[in-house]
Amino acid sequence: MAVFVALGAFLMTLAGGWTAQRVTDRRHLVLGLAGGLMLGVVGLDLLPEALQAAGDEVFGVPAALLLFVAGFLLAHLVERLLAARRAPHGADEHGHRSPEVGLTAAAAMVGHSSMDGVAIGAAFQVGGGMGVAVAMAVIAHDFADGFNTYTLTSLYGNARRRAVAMLVADALAPVAGAASTLLFTIPEGALGAYLGLFGGVLLYLAAAEILPEAHHEHPARSTLLCTVAGAAFIWLVVGIAE
Repeated sequence: MAVFVALGAFLMTLAGGWTAQRVTDRRHLVLGLAGGLMLGVVGLDLLPEALQAAGDEVFGVPAALLLFVAGFLLAHLVERLLAARRAPHGADEHGHRSPEVGLTAAAAMVGHSSMDGVAIGAAFQVGGGMGVAVAMAVIAHDFADGFNTYTLTSLYGNARRRAVAMLVADALAPVAGAASTLLFTIPEGALGAYLGLFGGVLLYLAAAEILPEAHHEHPARSTLLCTVAGAAFIWLVVGIAE
C-alpha cells in the first residue's frame, strides 16, 4: 500500500519538473518561485521536523540547528572550492556556474525525496490513517521538489537531458524509499540530523544563488510576488497536512 501511494508522489514530482521546463520564457519568475518554495520548505517543514526528531542539545544548542548551520557552510565551501578549481582555467566565476554544484544539489533533493518515501512507509506501519495523512503531505510538496530539482540542475549550466535525468531520479526516489521500509527503519535521531543538514544546504542555494539570479536582470515586483507565493504555498501545504 505504501509503495502504491508513493506513486502519487512520483507523478507530482514529474508535474513540478514539467512546469519548470515549460515556463523558460519567464525564467526570472521561475527562479523567484523556486526560491520561495525552498525557503518555505526549509523554514516551515524541514527545520520543525528536524528539531522534533533530533531534540538533543550540544553546548546549549539543538543538534538539528548545529547541523543546519553546518549544511549551510558545507554548501558554501563546496561552491567556493569548485569556483577556485575553475578559475585557473579562465572561467568567469559569475558568468559560468559549476555544473557539479547543480548536480550535487539535485542529488541532495533526490536523497530528500527518498526520505519522503521512507516517511510514507513508516507511517503506514503505524496505521492506515497515519499513512494517508503523511502521504498527502508528501505528495503535495513533491510538486515543489520536482520544480526545484529541475531548476537547480539547469541553473548551473547542465544540459537539459541531465536535468530531466535528475528529475526522473527524484520522482522515483519516494517509491524506492517507501519500498525500503519493508526491510528496515531509520532511527528518529538520525532522521532529524539529516533534515537539519539538508535544510542548511537548501537555504544556502535559495538565498545565495537562486534569489540573486532571479533579481539580477529582472528586479520586478512580479518576481518578488512569486517568491512570497512560493513560501505561502508551502505554508498552506503544511497547514493542510497538520
